[in-house]
Amino acid sequence: MQKHHYCHFLLISCFCFSALALSWSHNKQFDQALNYEGSSDLVNLEYHMGPVLASPIKLYVIWYGHWNPTHQATIRDFLYSLSSSSTYPSVADWWRTVRLYTDQTGSNITGSIVLSGEFYDSKYSHGGYLSRLAIQSVIRTAVNANPRALPLNPHNGLYLVLTSPDVRVQDFCRAVCGFHYFTFPNIVGVTVPYAWVGHSGTQCPGVCAYPFAWPKYSGRPPPSTNGGNNIMRAPNGDAGADGMISVIAHELAEVSSNPLVNAWYAGDDPTAPTEIADLCMGVYGTGGGGGYVGKVYRDSWGSGYNVNGVKGRRFLVQWVWNPVKKRCFGPNAAD
Repeated sequence: MQKHHYCHFLLISCFCFSALALSWSHNKQFDQALNYEGSSDLVNLEYHMGPVLASPIKLYVIWYGHWNPTHQATIRDFLYSLSSSSTYPSVADWWRTVRLYTDQTGSNITGSIVLSGEFYDSKYSHGGYLSRLAIQSVIRTAVNANPRALPLNPHNGLYLVLTSPDVRVQDFCRAVCGFHYFTFPNIVGVTVPYAWVGHSGTQCPGVCAYPFAWPKYSGRPPPSTNGGNNIMRAPNGDAGADGMISVIAHELAEVSSNPLVNAWYAGDDPTAPTEIADLCMGVYGTGGGGGYVGKVYRDSWGSGYNVNGVKGRRFLVQWVWNPVKKRCFGPNAAD
């Protein structure tokens, strides 16, 4: 996957965000697969002695912009599913692969992710266009609001900023669908891990909501079934929200295993790491890669999914790298 580099200068330091992002290359996504669904010894995924999110996570969601309540409910149920028991293969079963990663004390990534607070920034406190750095200012607004501020939790807090379909974010659609990093104390007050994901439903569903929409610039027609074009239907009825959930899963896996950019990643450059979900871009089932999602389930309406969640929900989430099997893996694997 082609990386897009972008740095912000803050005081005398340069902090690079783009390496920590779910990024897409229109030209290469379908022509070559940078993933390893089969076992591979070529992946040099290493631990760099930094922390992982081993303590129970308190997740704080910031809904920025104007949101459809139905889309919010779908996303909220996915977040609840991360630590809830559901029919196998479940979202929690998918998270068990993420939990295989440990810190230098041998502590695994936590299995407890509790939605502990929500903030509704429906007044677009920082406008309809956000730079990458402005995402931290959105968090600052949420933790300083009066009333109903989110807690500023430097111990086990994780902040998830979700932008509505009409909000434009720097490099969104062109280079990234989401990213994670950590806050700067001179902006937010403390260092806490966070992630941002954008709703691509109106701006670029073919880029960030694949495979529920088809990229216009892929150079290929949509997949053909029974002689006709057949885009996979979204399991919860909306390509933007369902596609967003897979990006959220991607970012949560990576921020948990590399919260301060000094834990688990491949490559020699920490400003351009390949993280545990980057290795499995576009892989959702056995045989996935190169524009094929792999073997996933289909419901009676033809909607694709690979994990079950709370309230009978179904979701399609990208696989992540399994450090034991040394390959991309998910609970719906055929082997």
